[in-house]
Amino acid sequence: MEFRSSYKYARISPRKARYVIDLVRGKSVNDALRILRVTHKRSSYMIDKTIRAAIAAANENLEVDIDSLFVTQALVDAGPTRKWQRTRPRGMSGRILKRTSHITVVLSEKLKNAQIRK
Repeated sequence: MEFRSSYKYARISPRKARYVIDLVRGKSVNDALRILRVTHKRSSYMIDKTIRAAIAAANENLEVDIDSLFVTQALVDAGPTRKWQRTRPRGMSGRILKRTSHITVVLSEKLKNAQIRK
């Protein structure tokens, strides 16, 4: 059984969030939360929150053992980018891009054929 959770419009660039999501992909839920607790990146809080939401969804199902869950799929996709202009010297303008991310985490009870989907 799979349990999915997503964090939409996270205010962090996808490139920065992918560094942290790669650390927890394929790990058990307890190991993933332990890794995120000691990782000093801003996206670790957002990914931790997403994994805990998926655990809460799994907790609603009484047949599932929470300790046997693994992070089988973890994705960070690009969300919409907010664009601003800032004045620069000599009458020019510089572009400011505020990137957002969509973080998706899928938990399942065991790894299927020991393959992890990216």
